[in-house]
Amino acid sequence: MIRDPETFEALLDSVRRFVRERLVPAENEVADTDEIPEAIVQEMREMGLFGLTIPESYGGLELTMEEESRLLFELCKTSPAFRSVIGTTVGIGSQGILMDGTEEQKAYYLPKLATGELSASFALTEPDAGSDAASLRTTAIKDGDHYVVNGTKRYITNAPHSKIFTLMARTNPADKGAGGVSAFIVDAKTPGISLGKIDKKMGQKGAHTCDVIFDNVRVPAANLIGGKEGQGFKTAMKVLEKGRIHVAAVCVGVAQRILDDALRYAIERKQFGQSIAEFQLVQAMLADSKAELYAAECMVIDAARKRDEGRNVSTEASCCKMFASEMCGRVADRAVQILGGAGYLSEYGIERFYRDVRLFRLYEGTTQIQQIIIGRNMVREARA
Repeated sequence: MIRDPETFEALLDSVRRFVRERLVPAENEVADTDEIPEAIVQEMREMGLFGLTIPESYGGLELTMEEESRLLFELCKTSPAFRSVIGTTVGIGSQGILMDGTEEQKAYYLPKLATGELSASFALTEPDAGSDAASLRTTAIKDGDHYVVNGTKRYITNAPHSKIFTLMARTNPADKGAGGVSAFIVDAKTPGISLGKIDKKMGQKGAHTCDVIFDNVRVPAANLIGGKEGQGFKTAMKVLEKGRIHVAAVCVGVAQRILDDALRYAIERKQFGQSIAEFQLVQAMLADSKAELYAAECMVIDAARKRDEGRNVSTEASCCKMFASEMCGRVADRAVQILGGAGYLSEYGIERFYRDVRLFRLYEGTTQIQQIIIGRNMVREARA
């Protein structure tokens, strides 16, 4: 749902200009230094990008899911690391508070998240618990007006830079299932929290992940999201469902950039006295990429609109995430093929995208997890 087309188009224009003039020229610097310049992060704050999904009443832009998706189509026509700067705050870092937090929690945290004064990470995954989120081992045991947290979280995006963590921990050790999991807001500076070394990854330089270790960390009971124990797993699932449409939109934006670069190269590159874009087998790879990209874009917009209407989009969100992430990988692979030897060289940028987009098929639930969700939903609906 687009609420005000004229205002929204003005926002998209500013994002397109920001990507073209600031982000694309900085791609090589980020790849070489593994750091995103602070000046760029500050510009993101000033543009309101940290508050895309936060209600206007808390200082955000309050984009609908369709608006968020269309904005991501534009913002992500560059290295995925730039989106990652705001991604965990806009998405899985803040949405738990927005969806299930108390009014006091919303009033205190959401305005600070919207301006980028606070940045958030989603602390769910553990060494032995990722896709099986219900098997969390990190504990949060009630002690007076605090909870004492112990455990280790793994692969936490933006953890080295975040000011707060949306933490999932087991408050009822006797309940080994989802019902024993609760959600907390944890100040990253709380005594007892330590960070592991920044992970060395295949791609996405500038987007940092690391372990977060909790050693007898005392978290105020007031920071229990929603003020109720046992609701954390439900919160996580709601957050991840929305996040899957978000990631699918990211995949569409990045794939469009890759295809644009491949098409430009194919037009400019000459072989046998003509542009390689004239070769039918090259056109076939371009056409396959265009068709799959178009399909993914349509899926994202359809799922986003249904979510904006208040409909259950569990199946659609998983379909989007599964198809778009796999599509993006295929587009990147074809782009390397179209560029030939140049596609394997770092100076052309395609090999960097090839490595960057491999992650899309893993986080927010692997392709295989999406298949399980879709299949289970189909069987459940057929039996209803």
